[in-house]
Amino acid sequence: MTQLTLFFLLFASLVLRAQDPVVPASPPALPAQDPVVPDDGVRVSVLGYHDFSTTQPESAMHLRTSKFRQQMETLRQLGITVISLNDFIAWKKGEMKIPEKSVLLTFDDGWKSVYTDAWPILREFNYPFTLYLYKNYVDGGGKALTTPMIQEMVKAGASLGSHSITHPYPITFKKFQKTGADAIDVFLRKEMGESKRFLESRFGVKISTYSYPGGYVTPEMLPLVKEFGYTYCFTVQPGKVKRSTPDDTLSRYMILGNYDKIFDLATRFVDPQSPDSGPDGSPTPLIQPTPYPVTPEPGAIINSRLPILSAGLSKVENLDPDSLVMQVSGFGEVPATFTSHTGQFSWQVNRRLRLPSCQVTIHWKDRSGKATETPLRWSFQIDRESAYLPDAE
Repeated sequence: MTQLTLFFLLFASLVLRAQDPVVPASPPALPAQDPVVPDDGVRVSVLGYHDFSTTQPESAMHLRTSKFRQQMETLRQLGITVISLNDFIAWKKGEMKIPEKSVLLTFDDGWKSVYTDAWPILREFNYPFTLYLYKNYVDGGGKALTTPMIQEMVKAGASLGSHSITHPYPITFKKFQKTGADAIDVFLRKEMGESKRFLESRFGVKISTYSYPGGYVTPEMLPLVKEFGYTYCFTVQPGKVKRSTPDDTLSRYMILGNYDKIFDLATRFVDPQSPDSGPDGSPTPLIQPTPYPVTPEPGAIINSRLPILSAGLSKVENLDPDSLVMQVSGFGEVPATFTSHTGQFSWQVNRRLRLPSCQVTIHWKDRSGKATETPLRWSFQIDRESAYLPDAE
């Protein structure tokens, strides 16, 4: 074969190659994503508790010990299974099946009464539980759990989770946010990171869950949740948890000592396909209209804990204004006033509402002394940031 022939063969191959269709380069491989775990119809109620007492008056933070025992007995009578944190995590990942009606018990802060009052009852029922501790209250004296107490409960099977370093409240977060991005980042890294390191070092356990103090969540927290290795984080937003519930904002029913309805809602399980249930399988509250205009409106969610409660009663026939009585949940009868030219019967709340919902009831009589057959009654809700506050402010 001559050199000329070789030249033409090479030239022809180049021409043919140039005419070949261009094959695009393979796209870069996408990062592997966690498979979607299908919903199995199970709904979990996560219950949150604080302090217990046999003598102190019940409040949002204090639950009577005898009532706690009744609640644990109620779980048994209703056939509700109390699962451990490990079981909850395995179920959430799709690695384990759990009963359709399940409850996870959590205890925030680190009150000594969890050891003295609640733990004996939990042992009696053989119920697993999780302690969410904040560093500065461990060995804090007085009503705080001690290291030996916590170690004893952990050795017996209790799980631990982080609850920050100082248990800051929204006003503290907002102060650092106003200072700047760097300030809030440093603050959150200490609260969320050091608390995890402290608990793991002190008690020799792996900490993978976090309970937001006061249920307060900000956008700055969510990237740090993953960075510090928290796989599941709990709020104080009531509702049932299903597999598709976001792992970093899990719902939780905070059980209050002076408002039993929350426990009742938490332990009421309905068919998720039922028209009477919400998207999380929780019962949807029925909002009944009122015959007279009221403020806040029935079923409204408000962001003030010091609202004005009022009802427009100008169309009530033969009303005796002196007979009007307003009752407010958590307050009892309140000193509401009636304005004759507008027909408004109203009261300015003078102590911050602490419950997640509030019910108002108004009774009256006509001028002949006959009481109204059906009292005017309605309820509204407080937004989640306002619904949770400790007794001390």
